Amino acid sequence: MAIFKLEIADSDVDRVFDAICSNYGWQEDGGETKGEFTHRTVRDFLQNNVKAFETKKAKEQAMNSISSNVSLSDPE
Repeated sequence: MAIFKLEIADSDVDRVFDAICSNYGWQEDGGETKGEFTHRTVRDFLQNNVKAFETKKAKEQAMNSISSNVSLSDPE
């Protein structure tokens, strides 16, 4: 398994946590610390982006495999 690792400068940790928590709706009484919420939100962001990308790719492949030709004729 690969490890995806980010380092945030100590001087920026609070800024990052505050930004993520504000932008994604952290609730102080929600049972998570700002750090836990930020970690979960970043994980969700990555998972949702992979899902969206793979869904789009699968739809494109499905559309490319469908024949949309229809035989039509006008009755006399």
